[in-house]
Amino acid sequence: MPSRTDADETADTAFLAELRSRIPADRVLTGGPEYTRAVALFNAAVDVRPSVVVRCASTTDVQAAIRASCNHGVPLSVRGGGHDFWGRAFRPGGLVLDLTAMRGVQVDVDHRYATVGGGALSSDVVSAAERAGLTAVTGTAGSVGMVGLTLGGGYGPLLGQFGLAADNLLSAEVVLADGSRVNTDAEHHPDLFWALRGGGNFGVVTSARIRLHPVPTVVSGTILYPIDESAGILADLGGILQDSPDELTVDVGFLPGPDGKPTVYVAPTWSGNLEVGNARNGPVRTLARLGTPVLAEIGPVARSTTLAATDAMFPPGRMGAIRTRTVQSVTGSVATVLDRAAREFTSPFSAIVWHQFHGAATRPPLGSTAFGRREPHLMVELISMWENGETKDHTGGGDGRYSHLHWLEETHAALEPFSLPGGYVNFLGPETPDQVANSYGPNTKRLLAVKSAVDPDSVFSATPLPTSTADA
Repeated sequence: MPSRTDADETADTAFLAELRSRIPADRVLTGGPEYTRAVALFNAAVDVRPSVVVRCASTTDVQAAIRASCNHGVPLSVRGGGHDFWGRAFRPGGLVLDLTAMRGVQVDVDHRYATVGGGALSSDVVSAAERAGLTAVTGTAGSVGMVGLTLGGGYGPLLGQFGLAADNLLSAEVVLADGSRVNTDAEHHPDLFWALRGGGNFGVVTSARIRLHPVPTVVSGTILYPIDESAGILADLGGILQDSPDELTVDVGFLPGPDGKPTVYVAPTWSGNLEVGNARNGPVRTLARLGTPVLAEIGPVARSTTLAATDAMFPPGRMGAIRTRTVQSVTGSVATVLDRAAREFTSPFSAIVWHQFHGAATRPPLGSTAFGRREPHLMVELISMWENGETKDHTGGGDGRYSHLHWLEETHAALEPFSLPGGYVNFLGPETPDQVANSYGPNTKRLLAVKSAVDPDSVFSATPLPTSTADA
């Protein structure tokens, strides 16, 4: 590693001096306990350390920090929820705009929308909306940043009824790469608004206005079946998912069960009439009669409770990695690949989950937002997680990290022949450039044109974008 020069140190000093002249010094962190807390992410496997963390309390702080980073050539990143498996909240030696203090949520009950801060978590938004008898379209975990989820698209259990999280974005306040602030919606800076909904990566969203819905309570729960019943369960589910109404969105997959053995995981969410959803012979409880479940807990529940349950399944501080594929159905060869992978889990904390894309999410024209796929499909999450500090693999020997990552990459590769091009950009990173190149389809040219107009130097680089339209 090259040694630091006096010029480097002078530049660092000038950079910090500029930051501290514009932002209270106690919120410009370069070390100490506050810095240590600020650089702790969901995924403990991330080994990236920024030089400076700025605890932003306002849009003005964000503007000042961006201008300082550009003036001194310091790479920039943004931390919202800090849940990204790839650790893209940080860049080595860079400046982090930490938005975790900007978590405010204001609910307009009459007009059914919420104005949320750039650092608000999904749980913050759902909890605030519930107090008004409403809810927001989120993913399955409460600890995920609401803005980051939305900018990448935002699959979730209300998708069939209300579309993607990105489809529910009404407007945003954005600080661009030159430090200027714009407010964007369908009528103001429409190209930027189009790009933010599924393309992310064009500036710092310091606040967003999102649509709310009068569904604070859903019928949901968890059903687990023995893995030996997987062939029949998945075959039945294939038809059920294909014909399911908008109100019913079902996550399916494989999880280690209470005894450590892999199980088939079925997690329905019904967002329609509660009596219909909770009926004994209704569409939700029918899913608990596809075989002989080892667990079937279903009933009316607040959405905040379902988010908290997922957070409990995947607590912060473990090490992990993620890959994703997009498939049309989980039958035949796809089912065989995933069943085998589940039987070979290397950790009791790993999981395979696929998310149904149907209903309302399929109805916007493909070019209406930057999100690159609108036909019905299943988005597959391959999650490998293990205890922080683990040095042995699941057999008691070898390098534990290698064992887990090998399982992940092997499963990802085995799915490729049966997968659609591209993938879900919130789960794509530098290791999968082929998927990045195909993730936006015919939207690629317009997306790159917007990027060139508002961020020509790629100051913001977290959400992966194709390098050219030839890649798509």
